[in-house]
Amino acid sequence: MTRTVQQLFDLSGKTAVVTGGSRGLGLQMAHALGEAGARVLISSRKAHDLEQAAAELQAAGIDASWLAADAANPEDLARLAGHAHAQFGAIDVLVNNAGATWGAPAEDHPLEAWDKVMNLNVRGYFLLSQLVARQGMIERRRGSIINIASIAGLGGNPSGMTTIAYNTSKGAVLNFTRALAAEWGRYNIRVNAICPGFFPSKMTAGTLQAMGGADAVAGHAPLARLGDDEDLKGITLLYASDAGKHITGQWLAVDGGVSAVGGA
Repeated sequence: MTRTVQQLFDLSGKTAVVTGGSRGLGLQMAHALGEAGARVLISSRKAHDLEQAAAELQAAGIDASWLAADAANPEDLARLAGHAHAQFGAIDVLVNNAGATWGAPAEDHPLEAWDKVMNLNVRGYFLLSQLVARQGMIERRRGSIINIASIAGLGGNPSGMTTIAYNTSKGAVLNFTRALAAEWGRYNIRVNAICPGFFPSKMTAGTLQAMGGADAVAGHAPLARLGDDEDLKGITLLYASDAGKHITGQWLAVDGGVSAVGGA
């Protein structure tokens, strides 16, 4: 029998892992998944931030827990995947969100900074996806992996921005998403990406300032605003749920229209 829209978006009984889930976009997506009924495990490097975020989720009626782990560290990722499997069994939804940026002119960009960005933004996504798939998604023949890219991965930087490693990493995330979707489609594992535009956050604060402030940046978007605390919820839930069961290998920009007018 054909399901209703409400049934298609329902995540009751599902388990989701969100890296970088203690604040900002990660916490917003954790709310979306939990509000749809999923159990949510959030992770980031700082236990104090995670404890506060989990308390916020729990206060909203969400079954939430946390584990501190560095998503750039292979041992920490193995520990995270092992903990999730031991606590919940196979994971239904993985949100690869933890990320880093670094501002420096390309000609002066430190190698160690390049490696830091790449290890977290690209290698970490691959390693955790591999671990979670091996521990249940492949055997169960189902799962959804959501990679957080960026409109910075769609083109070059606006004048004045110097984030070569970040842009390169997010471009890599997009093709990683396509390649993994093509390879794991036979397991019914869906892999999609979200390309956020500018959202107020600790990571974007310096970039917004360099570009003339939040109002100036918002003025370049057709919708004339930055992203808010709700704007990633819909696409996250679509990708995670059966409402998106025939969508894989795709990306969507959530940027107020910036990429549509060539502003990425």
